[in-house]
Amino acid sequence: MKALVTGAAGQLGIAISRRFGRDGKVVALTRAQLDIADHAAVLEVTRATRPDVIVNCAAYNDVDGAETDPVTAMMVNGFAVRSLATASREARATLVHYSTDFVFDGETDRPYDESSVPAPRSVYATSKLLGEWFAAEAPRHYVLRVESLFGGGAEPLGSGGRRRGSTLDKMVDAMLDGRPVRGFTDRTVSPSYVPDVATATHTLVAAQAPVGLYHCVNGGLATWFEVAREAATRLGCESLLSPITLDEVETPAVRPRFCALSNAKIVAAGAHLPAWEDAVTRYLTARSR
Repeated sequence: MKALVTGAAGQLGIAISRRFGRDGKVVALTRAQLDIADHAAVLEVTRATRPDVIVNCAAYNDVDGAETDPVTAMMVNGFAVRSLATASREARATLVHYSTDFVFDGETDRPYDESSVPAPRSVYATSKLLGEWFAAEAPRHYVLRVESLFGGGAEPLGSGGRRRGSTLDKMVDAMLDGRPVRGFTDRTVSPSYVPDVATATHTLVAAQAPVGLYHCVNGGLATWFEVAREAATRLGCESLLSPITLDEVETPAVRPRFCALSNAKIVAAGAHLPAWEDAVTRYLTARSR
């Protein structure tokens, strides 16, 4: 199986490239190498590489920035996905596209499943929902909603240093540095360990599972404070942690308060996505190495 991975420099792109590279050929392209918003370039690359699967890890992820730059958000998260769907159809390739829990309004008290009706409340969320619709234009497609990604590794910096981009990664960095950490007590999520997401993605594609929409997250749910406490307890840093609420922080974009996702459908399709606590334990063990 030959895979074309876009957005290959990000934490998910790195993990996807590694997983698909174990048993097949991977063409991994960074944003600098392929701007997915360039329709002609997308078609040119797919015609040249002739992939069996296109895995789109490229995205505009600046939730607050999208409020002041909606054109870029809509172009990258929405209309560019239509180009990928067109390229997938032409190449007869499977398209994998990642979406987000932000497509929901968060006004519930139970995990959303794939039948739940989206109700985006921000430009970013709307752009991601648009991308879902365009991805579905590919004859063989998997739209995978992920949330609160963590543990995808670090990106190299020109100075030779490293940086980690996710919320939990930054929290753990702070704890290990002895700096205080605050966690939301009123934002409930289903954390997603990047290596588990990559493995689940590969499982769906390799098994040729029924196409469509899946929630690709680790099992269970927790507030961000509970997630941070789990990490802090294992690191012996509980004293550094303090609670905070969404109302205490002003952000340009609205955050859904309850956005846990049910992974029952993808697990039934054969994917292995353990509980988030198990994922955090494996993540901290991997970091300790």
